Amino acid sequence: MERIVQLTSLLGKCTVFADIGCDHGYLTEFMLKHGLCERAYITDISAKSLHKAEILLKDYIEAGKCVPIVADGLAGVPQADFVLIAGMGGEEIVKILDNGYLPPRFLFQPMKNSEKLRRYLVERGARMELDFTFSDGKKYYDVIRGVAEGRDIYSELEFRFGRDNLNGSSPYPFLFYAKEELEKTEARLALAREENARATLMQRKRELEEAIYEAQRHL
Repeated sequence: MERIVQLTSLLGKCTVFADIGCDHGYLTEFMLKHGLCERAYITDISAKSLHKAEILLKDYIEAGKCVPIVADGLAGVPQADFVLIAGMGGEEIVKILDNGYLPPRFLFQPMKNSEKLRRYLVERGARMELDFTFSDGKKYYDVIRGVAEGRDIYSELEFRFGRDNLNGSSPYPFLFYAKEELEKTEARLALAREENARATLMQRKRELEEAIYEAQRHL
């Protein structure tokens, strides 16, 4: 539940909210319960999976404030001014946006391939308000909140690791993650014998060291 709590803290007021791949619907419940949106759409590609959220949000659905939609991404979902996509891979989120639209405001929590998502958003002219790593005590997660207009400029290191992790805005728990990853990379490097594998690991090691340096120098 720590992941859900962190995400709720990043939600904001809007008129129409859409939770794509809504899982149990906890985040939509938070939006509606606290009057942060007038109307909400909850979606999942599976009717069976969507039913979990429909049970939780039954009263809001009956009141016409929440509309469940069986959908593949944003396909068939009316325009929303705030879109949440959490718990999917970065490539999958890119595909959803490419086949749908870039919402005016968004909160994305990719499970992997965050770099690809950052690059896509910058290429589309989006501006990231927040881009950092958090932990639920067991895993580390990247989260990106932003708006569709106001093109950002990112460095290669920021694309790789997230801007707020490096600029002092949110150095923790990124530093714990990066140091753990550096230890794992060094251990794999010590065992690697194949030239290409060693080159890849050396590049990863250099990137992590640079990211750790950037994060630490802003403390």
